[in-house]
Amino acid sequence: MPVITLPYRYLERLVGLPREAIVERLPMFGSDIERREEDHVDVEFFANRPDLFSTEGAARALRGFLGLEEGPVRYETAPSGIAFSVDPGLAEIRPYLGSAVVRGLSLDEEAIVSLMGLQEALHWAVGRGRRKVAIGLHDLARIRPPFRYLASPRDRRFVPLDFEEAMSMEEMLERHPKGRAYAHLVAEAPRFPLIVDAGDSVLSFPPIINGELTRVSTGTTDVLLDCTGTDRRAVETATTILCTALAEAGGRLETVEIDGVTTPLLAPSFREVSVGECSRLLGLDLDAATVAGLLRRMRFGAEPTGTDRVRVEVPCYRADIMHDWDVFEDVAIAYGYERFPAIPSKTATTAEELLSTRLKREVREALCGLGYLETMPFVLTSDEVLFGRMRRELAPDVLRLLHPISEDQSVARTSLLPLLMELLEYNRFRELPQRLFAVGETLRGFVTGLGTAAVSCHGAADFSEAYAVADALCRELGLAYSAVESDDPAFIEGRRGALVVGGVPVGVFGEVHPEVLGAFGLDHPVAAVELDLSALL
Repeated sequence: MPVITLPYRYLERLVGLPREAIVERLPMFGSDIERREEDHVDVEFFANRPDLFSTEGAARALRGFLGLEEGPVRYETAPSGIAFSVDPGLAEIRPYLGSAVVRGLSLDEEAIVSLMGLQEALHWAVGRGRRKVAIGLHDLARIRPPFRYLASPRDRRFVPLDFEEAMSMEEMLERHPKGRAYAHLVAEAPRFPLIVDAGDSVLSFPPIINGELTRVSTGTTDVLLDCTGTDRRAVETATTILCTALAEAGGRLETVEIDGVTTPLLAPSFREVSVGECSRLLGLDLDAATVAGLLRRMRFGAEPTGTDRVRVEVPCYRADIMHDWDVFEDVAIAYGYERFPAIPSKTATTAEELLSTRLKREVREALCGLGYLETMPFVLTSDEVLFGRMRRELAPDVLRLLHPISEDQSVARTSLLPLLMELLEYNRFRELPQRLFAVGETLRGFVTGLGTAAVSCHGAADFSEAYAVADALCRELGLAYSAVESDDPAFIEGRRGALVVGGVPVGVFGEVHPEVLGAFGLDHPVAAVELDLSALL
């Protein structure tokens, strides 16, 4: 979870209370204080609340929680007269753009640090390391509209942020620290995303780096915001949160026309919730007026519409509200966690480590001892990753999501090896060797299993290495196994083997097939081991 730095002086100014009164109540706000320093406090917020990832956003919420204000903040916008055009050539590279203009800002160093911190926190929580969203803030006084978001030749030159010399965008991927960190996001694109103004001056090379020309400073009063990405909803969320944070900092919001479409749209959404369901889930006896009052403290609009119903106005920046239960969580926070009675459990139990937990611990100890680094791949993935790229037949018992948000997250993982190959793909520009493993749950239909996999990628990875790792892992787990020939198409014929325990196949090892390597964009051989731990349970 992200840790956000809240400067005391800036926080006191935005909230309107002394630091002691604020910090005392912070833990009851659903947050955790990491450390207190002389001039700031570091607070850990849940990753599902990106609207709190800045001093401005946290202060807005705290003013309600501490009883200084209630109800939603409504943000007014006016047309800026500024237009953006998007190059159709970006459709397969980085197609989505959000933008806004914020005028009348008076930024001191603390406000700039807060906004830059919000930018980086959103890159992590919403942008998934800038893959889904990358954000740029620009001094509007130094550029001229209209603006263009285009697919540029890779040799275009400009001066990147924190540098004094111009360089080509390809050079930035090699020489600039941000370029080296995020090169994998664009390195294989035939052209690079670029934002320029009417005079062809460069604002930004998303998702890598802004231009030095548009650096935001304490003298900046008018800001142009851009959010580019590969996920429309994530881009809209980041744009909304940044706009409202800048408005809290004293700015006036103005809309931008992107190919004729007005952005941002800061209208709230509405839902009706059941008071009875809220009371049952929280274990409280609440009425509609009380629930509405508690929600107004959490900066919602809320009015009773009957004895059991409350109409809720959800602010535009609350991207975490996806279910009525998300609303009920805010009711609990406003009610006060400290007011919930502590009730001892009526059932006495003796704790004992589960067999599956012990097995996972032993796997971790064995593979870490062999020099492998543990990873935790997502549970949701796609048919293409699980089967298509792995040259494996589509399994009939794959658990599919009814309404997936994207094709990349449409099925539950049936094994871990494909996801490790995908991680190698994400890290293919990092130094070698790379030795990764994962251990965790898999799903076949509605049955939860347990599996582990390990991969080793470097120039000398081969069958012998895979066999050695498989043998060491089985010995550490106390498995009397035999190795037989395998027919798994993910591995090279003649350089693959199957692990059999008690006459039951439990795993596979060997050298990954070149077609699989090519499908994941890997240039070096990979030795891999995959084990079905469910069979051992």
